[in-house]
Amino acid sequence: METLSIQNTKSPSKAVLWTGRIISGLIILFLLADSIMKLIRESHYVDGTKQLGFSVSLVQPLGLVLLLITILYIIPRTAVIGAVFLTAYFGGAVAIMIQQGQAFVFPIAFCTLAWVGLLCQQPGLKALLQQKIMNR
Repeated sequence: METLSIQNTKSPSKAVLWTGRIISGLIILFLLADSIMKLIRESHYVDGTKQLGFSVSLVQPLGLVLLLITILYIIPRTAVIGAVFLTAYFGGAVAIMIQQGQAFVFPIAFCTLAWVGLLCQQPGLKALLQQKIMNR
């Protein structure tokens, strides 16, 4: 079994750190707004869910799932698992949008930005990915 060492990673510059915080903050605001609008069953969100072929009864459960994932992403200790779950959530959104013939660039962009924001803030995660890629 291979061991990956991320002990000696240098801290990101202030500019990189703040760029990551701003990107993550904007993503978090969007996700919170999206999940809350689903939880309160705002009419545009209900209509959008129907147009994607879902039952209206799924609007609130989808909002709750997204809210829980967002909370995981917000908490620094669970941010990586939150990003993994966001990737799954957005992957489902991409699949549904492709099936419905709709533009699917937004879920891909939001997912990418969520990871970029996290990578800018967590040098250990960036080092882990770089080391894993280099050892192929």
